[in-house]
Amino acid sequence: MSLRDAESGKVLWQSYEDLALPGKEHHARVPKSILKCRAVSREINFTSAEKINKFRLEQRVYLKGDIIEEWFFDFGFVIPQSTNTWQSLIEAAPEAQMLPASLLRQNALLTYSKTERKVTFCHRSLKCDSCSGNVVIETSFYDDNLLVSTSQIRIFYV
Repeated sequence: MSLRDAESGKVLWQSYEDLALPGKEHHARVPKSILKCRAVSREINFTSAEKINKFRLEQRVYLKGDIIEEWFFDFGFVIPQSTNTWQSLIEAAPEAQMLPASLLRQNALLTYSKTERKVTFCHRSLKCDSCSGNVVIETSFYDDNLLVSTSQIRIFYV
């Protein structure tokens, strides 16, 4: 998996570890500068032994146990015995739609509309020290509505 500044193309973070392995909490050390990006390009490489008709991901970002972001990604059909690359663009919401840092510091519980596939980013002024080690990204992998696997990555901003 790699994360790039979508505007410059600069690789900000990369890992060859299988971060999709369930049953353990993975750790990622990501540069603080990623929080200032207007858009991040994420590239995932994966293999599949089986055919997947409607491969999709649901990601939830937790800060100190409370959901602060929710993302939905659809890949579609996956050929059996294949290796694939999936690139997604994750854009920051306009400044007016960002969550105020004060709300995040209070661990406000927020709800999201799954049908709208809404994405809300943390406020870029949020201090990294309050996030580092307190952010967990939970990714659930699906074939249509069948849950295949879930993984968790704890983020440390360095």
